[in-house]
Amino acid sequence: MTTYLIRRLLLTIPTLLLISMLSFLIMEAPPGDFVTSYITAEAQRTESASMSSVEEELRKAWGLDKPLHIRYLRWIGHLLRGDLGYSLAWRAPVKEIVAGRFVTSMVISLSSTLFVWTVGFPIGIYSATHQYSMPDRFWTLIGFLGLSIPDFLLALVLLYSSNVLFGISIGGLFSTEYLRASWSLARVVDLLKHVWIPIVVIGTAGTAGLIRITRANLLDELGKSYVEMARAKGLSERRLVFKYPVRIAINPFISSVGWVLPGIVSGEVIVSVVLGLPTAGPLFLEALLTQDMQLAGAYLMLISVFTIAGVFLSDILLAIVDPRIRYA
Repeated sequence: MTTYLIRRLLLTIPTLLLISMLSFLIMEAPPGDFVTSYITAEAQRTESASMSSVEEELRKAWGLDKPLHIRYLRWIGHLLRGDLGYSLAWRAPVKEIVAGRFVTSMVISLSSTLFVWTVGFPIGIYSATHQYSMPDRFWTLIGFLGLSIPDFLLALVLLYSSNVLFGISIGGLFSTEYLRASWSLARVVDLLKHVWIPIVVIGTAGTAGLIRITRANLLDELGKSYVEMARAKGLSERRLVFKYPVRIAINPFISSVGWVLPGIVSGEVIVSVVLGLPTAGPLFLEALLTQDMQLAGAYLMLISVFTIAGVFLSDILLAIVDPRIRYA
């Protein structure tokens, strides 16, 4: 086990290096760069026919006139020193820009994850132990609806319903009067009034999927011979279900725990845009639209690091929970 963990840790170094190369090449693939987008926008705003001299000066000042491999080495060198770069669009260090958005993304993502686990597991276990009952059929229907309805569509429906039916605006995380107010009890209450919307919207599909996975895996375990033998020995149904089948049925869930970490950084980009949430996802989308390579590259590398760390964590948890899993 120890040898396996050390080998996995060592493999993360070339993996991250390869990811950084691919990310840089993908960001450089579209024609033009941030200077091109900036000059085009300025030319349209000022109705100037030519700004070629300004474009050359900006490209030289920001190092965009260097060859591709030089720009990559400079970029990866800054990342290795903990410097995420400088955002040309925001005119500020990337670390400062991402920091505020990261906290919001973390709060919403972790809350959505807890919502999914709290609701999905009990319903999935109940549906499996009460197969074909009316509650089971009801939650099966809810599960299919949750998986089939896109998150952004559900967000739009909630926004429309709250405005038209109740006259309440639920976009963003705060009401207008609390946007720039200092923290107080009233501001916390206002936050709680708004934050449940993205939690429910983002967590709906995850909850529906967890219900279906838990139900299917638990039904598969309940039909095995060791369960029948334990039942014949007089073990109570509740103890039987939670001691053996549930423990094995949650393996697929544990293997997906690692995806929670990159979700903390990314969140749901489209849902955040629809609901006007100040998370990291819309920031990344804006960086792609403006070709802000420093900001987009830092975001991709953060997602990559969290994804690799999450998969590594899932492997460790699987080995702890399931004694049948051993790594040579």
